[in-house]
Amino acid sequence: MNTIDDKTIVKEYFNSTGFDRWQRIYGNGEVNKVQLDIRQGHQQTIEKVLSWLNDDGNLSELTVCDAGCGVGSLSVPLAKSGATVYGSDLSEKMVEEAKERASAELEDTSRLTLEARDLESLTGSYHTVICLDVLIHYPDDKMDEMISHLCSLAESRVILSFAPKTCLLTVLKKIGELFPGPSKTTRAYQHREKDIIAIFEKNGFSIERTDMTSTRFYYSRLVEAVKQ
Repeated sequence: MNTIDDKTIVKEYFNSTGFDRWQRIYGNGEVNKVQLDIRQGHQQTIEKVLSWLNDDGNLSELTVCDAGCGVGSLSVPLAKSGATVYGSDLSEKMVEEAKERASAELEDTSRLTLEARDLESLTGSYHTVICLDVLIHYPDDKMDEMISHLCSLAESRVILSFAPKTCLLTVLKKIGELFPGPSKTTRAYQHREKDIIAIFEKNGFSIERTDMTSTRFYYSRLVEAVKQ
């Protein structure tokens, strides 16, 4: 499967049935037990990133690129905390939802720019580049290109999350494919942590902080890579 096919599949998914599913998961409405578990896991990842940035004590001075911002779960809180944020997502529907949330939650939206744009076409320079729960939609042979591009946008660091590839998680994913309807696992890729780290090192970054979020149905490895 080539890059165009991957990108098209992801874009069409999140502009149709995927948007309805993930908008519910990332929202506050009623969902089933599996979706609630994923919502809670994703929110834990968001809160860990916010904690890292707040602990550094300079959030109001930062320019941040939130690549794959979805419905604004991270972009909006970052802007609310004083960062200057550029959020982008492949899905136009996700970005429109993010804009609605920003208008509802922010008194001043001047620090937040939201745009429908794919990761590979992002340009500019940002102190911190963040990419959460995006790599799960792309196979191993696209990781070098995508992570290297994120590194090229970062003045200081890249923070990203990915589904780690382990025997246990591979089995759990297979089980998830047996669930009916909205509980069924979506098309997803797992990645080896050593491969992710090797790409960062090739681009002149070293791993500073790591964390892991594990719930019953959500598994996400979080890494912070700092420019050497």
